[in-house]
Amino acid sequence: MSEILCRGLVRIYATDGVEVQALQGLDLRLEAGELVAVVGASGSGKSTLLGILSGLDTPTGGSAVVAGTDLLTMSGRDRVRYQRHAVGFVWQQTSRNLLPYLTAAQNVRLVLDLGWSPRRARAARVTEMLDLLGVADLADRRPAEMSGGQQQRVAIAVAVANRPRVLLADEPTGELDEATSVEVLEALRSVNEATGVTTLIVTHDPSVSEHVARTVQIRDGRTSTEVLRRTETDEQGVERHVAEEFAVLDRVGRLQLPTDFVAALDLRERVRLALEPDHVQVRPDLAQKDEDR
Repeated sequence: MSEILCRGLVRIYATDGVEVQALQGLDLRLEAGELVAVVGASGSGKSTLLGILSGLDTPTGGSAVVAGTDLLTMSGRDRVRYQRHAVGFVWQQTSRNLLPYLTAAQNVRLVLDLGWSPRRARAARVTEMLDLLGVADLADRRPAEMSGGQQQRVAIAVAVANRPRVLLADEPTGELDEATSVEVLEALRSVNEATGVTTLIVTHDPSVSEHVARTVQIRDGRTSTEVLRRTETDEQGVERHVAEEFAVLDRVGRLQLPTDFVAALDLRERVRLALEPDHVQVRPDLAQKDEDR
């Protein structure tokens, strides 16, 4: 069952008569319980995608269904319900995650109060979430009394307190050092495993890929490649990590070759194609290169 399903997603912004196409027919699918990283450079469309999935923006075209909710047709009331119950958010800026005048426990409790959770269960849920994220000892501290990594772990506790079906994380390690970033990413993975919440991490940092089984690369407003990671055990019981890279083929047969492949073979403008029994061969057009000389 797909918890996130985007097909042909288009988002066009118009400013002073100039149109910018941030998403150009993007396709994305996450199954229930998956932990996926979406990686892209600045301007690739990843922030636009997250804005749409969070219900803060509306696509121009295509379709987007998250946790059973059609994001193109939901009403204002549906949008509030969606953001309170269906999805949780962890933003890069801690000021967007936590209220500075409330303690860690109070921040989690506020979400439960707004989410209409059973009153008798709220205190226990606060403790459960802080324990899960390893920050129970910070229950009475305000954000200013915590490190950046501690704030982000409390933010994750806030984001999943209402038991959302989907957790969205926008550059959750963007303001952290390398060691603290690893702690936060492992916290996201632990929450994913413990609760089963479908988790999407949007980032420009390719190192995040090492902490997830599936990475989706966005380029020029479309999904371009995916990397799938798995662990295999051989006959001697030795484990090895395997990573496979795939190009994403859209519905009209287009794909984007990885930039390092293009650079290695100096591919440009046009390429030669040949259909083999079990694969398609892509080669440089030597005639074109001769013309360029």
